[in-house]
Amino acid sequence: MKTSRLAPLVLLGAACGSVPPALDRDASSSFVEVVLASEVDWEQLNPARGDKSPKAGTLWGDRKGVVATGYLIRFEDGFRSPPHIHNVSYRGVVIRGLVHNDDPDAAPMWMPSGSFWTQPKGEVHVTAAKGENNLAYIEIDSGPYLVWPTARAFDSGERPVNVDPSNIVWMDAPAVRDGARVSYLWGELEDDRLRGAMIRLPRDFAGTITSHAGSFRAVVIHGELRHRANGTSTQMLQQGSYVGADGASTHHVTTSASEAVLYIRTDGEFEVRAAAN
Repeated sequence: MKTSRLAPLVLLGAACGSVPPALDRDASSSFVEVVLASEVDWEQLNPARGDKSPKAGTLWGDRKGVVATGYLIRFEDGFRSPPHIHNVSYRGVVIRGLVHNDDPDAAPMWMPSGSFWTQPKGEVHVTAAKGENNLAYIEIDSGPYLVWPTARAFDSGERPVNVDPSNIVWMDAPAVRDGARVSYLWGELEDDRLRGAMIRLPRDFAGTITSHAGSFRAVVIHGELRHRANGTSTQMLQQGSYVGADGASTHHVTTSASEAVLYIRTDGEFEVRAAAN
């Protein structure tokens, strides 16, 4: 059974150095991409299983290639996979519905919206889902993403983690202000090092998310927000929508009557500020 199941999240800010200081530089992006959840092209995640396969929709990268990739996965209510392994490790965030991901003999422990989990390559596991319109975000650092039989299982040295939203620790940070909060999930807070985090924007927030990284990728996990960046028109981003930028970028965001939660993958610093009155 998993060595860490729905365990309290360890703050990487303490493990990997101090939280990045607030930045005052102006930022403009060389490239900004927006993919609305409603525009995603869906295909079978595992074509070998035919209609029993979940559906996958790529947001960035190439799941069938060798590059890092982020994609949405859509399960049918009651889905349960046979025991299997993957050739690459992945991270997941539940967007809608309930997801169970664990050893084949583990008792179901359903992860609701906002949960974060990791699945090491080579480890035998099953994935199950409950709920209509079930949706999750999956991310790999290299591809291709393949499904292999349990006979090919191996120990990569990595250990899985399941984190329920109630165990995610939200914190104030110098670079995240004006009612917004952050939770660091994985990686290292050093220059040019990849890291993952969630940002929680309060209701009726209007301001900017500024990235000074070479790569900035954000997926809406909860709520919705209006977004505008250099070279893009104002668009409403609902759950599962994606924004990416290569190079420094400033993203103007507005929430409405409910808060919004974003999953962020970046290789540099970012800051969140409310607009001046």
